[in-house]
Amino acid sequence: MGLACLMGFSCQALEITVKDTLGKPLAGTAVWLEGDLWPVKKASLLKKYSMGQRDRNFTPHALIVPQGASVEFPNFDSILHHVYSFSQPKAFELKLYRDKPQAPIHFTQPGVIELGCNIHDWMLGYILVVSSGVYGLTDEQGKVELPLSDTQVGTAVLKVWHEQFENLNKPESQSLIIRDTSQKEVYQLKRPLLEKLDFLTDETDGYE
Repeated sequence: MGLACLMGFSCQALEITVKDTLGKPLAGTAVWLEGDLWPVKKASLLKKYSMGQRDRNFTPHALIVPQGASVEFPNFDSILHHVYSFSQPKAFELKLYRDKPQAPIHFTQPGVIELGCNIHDWMLGYILVVSSGVYGLTDEQGKVELPLSDTQVGTAVLKVWHEQFENLNKPESQSLIIRDTSQKEVYQLKRPLLEKLDFLTDETDGYE
């Protein structure tokens, strides 16, 4: 539920269904709106965001945060992790650690942050930093509900991103006229997805 809803304004949800180029529902797709009516809310920057490591995987696998947010990287495993990113919006490194680092990482630039672990090569995660206060990830049916207040009607830029895009730094987009805050839209990808990679895991990494 969005901030406007919590403050007592009339609030409904714009439902977006994302399909791939073959018309199949696409889960795990990041969807957000850009425009003057959908700015980053100050209250959202005070929220705690977390990208954990559990069972030698990033959890959640993909995380959307507003531009200016800070993210914690707790390690829920009994072993060490070494989290890093070389991505242009925010390159950083959290060297060998248990529990969680002392300070969260602050993300000031929009874009895709691809995460890895220097010990466990198969670990892959994503943080998507967006210049928007309205965003979400699609479910198994390819659907996501974006909460809107009754004043958030007008022309928006609908942005769509998936980890299997050939170019992770280029989300798809289209103009969207929102006339009703409870309307439903279907977005079909313009570009085919790359095949999903499967990585071998190593349960004996020596970093207990």
